[in-house]
Amino acid sequence: MATLTIPPVLSSPRDDAMHLYKAFKGLGCDTSTVVGILAHRDASQRALIENEYKIMYSEDLTKRLSSELSGNLKKAVLLWMPDPARRDAMILKDALTTDIDIKAATEVICSRTPSQIQHLKQLYHALYGVYLEHAIQAQTSGDLGQLLLAYLSTPRSEGLEVDRTMVDHDAKALFKAGEKRLGTDEKTFRIIFSGRSRAHMAAVSAAYHNMYGNTLKKAVKGETSGNFEHALVTILQCAENPGKYFAKVLHRSMKGLGTNDKTLIRVIVTRTEIDMQYIKAEYHKKHHKSLNDAVHSETSGHYRTFLLSLLGPDHH
Repeated sequence: MATLTIPPVLSSPRDDAMHLYKAFKGLGCDTSTVVGILAHRDASQRALIENEYKIMYSEDLTKRLSSELSGNLKKAVLLWMPDPARRDAMILKDALTTDIDIKAATEVICSRTPSQIQHLKQLYHALYGVYLEHAIQAQTSGDLGQLLLAYLSTPRSEGLEVDRTMVDHDAKALFKAGEKRLGTDEKTFRIIFSGRSRAHMAAVSAAYHNMYGNTLKKAVKGETSGNFEHALVTILQCAENPGKYFAKVLHRSMKGLGTNDKTLIRVIVTRTEIDMQYIKAEYHKKHHKSLNDAVHSETSGHYRTFLLSLLGPDHH
């Protein structure tokens, strides 16, 4: 687990709740205090603060934050407050019903572990009264829809052990289904990519490269396209190196004119408590500048302070 930078003075959830309440009182909001507290509390601490706030002030902290903050800072803080499974459910609800974004939905589903997916499915249904599978069926079709549904429902091991014979068998099957033939047998790609563990997929990727000299990722890109290709690449890269995958997503969100703040917020907030140190290292390796510097130059104000606090100090 990546640790958050805890401020020097440890305060209790109760103190935090009181400081937040004070920051909201009066004219305008003392935003730097709000950011200073919330950006340095982990998921369990945030839950305790919400609880204390409710007990002391009979008011929902998230609702209060929603009315006190605005713009990208508000979006980032509101996404940061819940625990990871609930947050994923919120992102998917938005991406599948409000502001349709199939790529964002695919990224969240295809980069999560089987146990995270189990939890997410239960929570999605509990929160929205709809099965996640149905929400996906309503917005996708064809190979992508079938892949996502299979990915959500197939039990996969989270262990590191792999069966070599199976690995070679899959590598051969993927070669036959793609590069070896005219046209592509998408079904084989769907079945293997949705049904195998991360350790197995990483081994298949290595075996494929050894056998055929081409990378499996190149084969996927050559044989498929659009959102289906994006889903396969996400599954493959998160099996091999999630840090590298998310470093790339972050780089894309900031390159060119304007910043895709929604993506920037989603990735930083969802990965901070999972693998942010790895993402930062991969980002630096590839772009020879730190992720912190990139975020600093693309953002401003309290929003910038908040994101940089989540990223934590640079270690280069």
